[in-house]
Amino acid sequence: MDAMQLLHTRYSALKLGEPAPSAQALRAILESAAHVPDHGRLQPWRLILIVKDARLSLGDVLAEGLSRRNPLANEQTLARERQKALRAPLIIVVATRCDKSAKIPVIEQILSAGCAALSIMQGGFAQGLGAMWRIGDPAYDNTVKSALGIEVDDLIVGFIYVGTEIGDPGTRPRRSVDEFAEHWAGGRA
Repeated sequence: MDAMQLLHTRYSALKLGEPAPSAQALRAILESAAHVPDHGRLQPWRLILIVKDARLSLGDVLAEGLSRRNPLANEQTLARERQKALRAPLIIVVATRCDKSAKIPVIEQILSAGCAALSIMQGGFAQGLGAMWRIGDPAYDNTVKSALGIEVDDLIVGFIYVGTEIGDPGTRPRRSVDEFAEHWAGGRA
């Protein structure tokens, strides 16, 4: 698949299953993240890989976080929260590791982390795998961040679920380029 075809056809998977990426495919996916824009070469992000039984532990952490955020959550709701960690055989948590003392603005460091997350998605698609990017309340929960070894001041920019796509790809209407791109002719608006 050439690069433009990848960029024009990539989509988020709706449902993922086994098998997980092979060691070689995973290496290629992670390597793609190493080539994202990174002003100052700070690598202001890190990747946390969660596989096998560690996903069950993550599910417990997610349920604990939900229980803390919503003490009225019933067992069925907590069970659904635990199941989120089993959406795919591999979860890659993309987290910032911003250097606030650097001359590079923090927003640029956060954007670099977002680029790493997108590159992981595209790298998975290029390998014939499915991927989905989720954020949600757990990404902002300090208990979840702490359990993953992420500092309170850092951010989880995404839980990237990677695996083999199950079922048909979802359909999402694509907007025309003319709907979101415009030429600026100079002057003031």
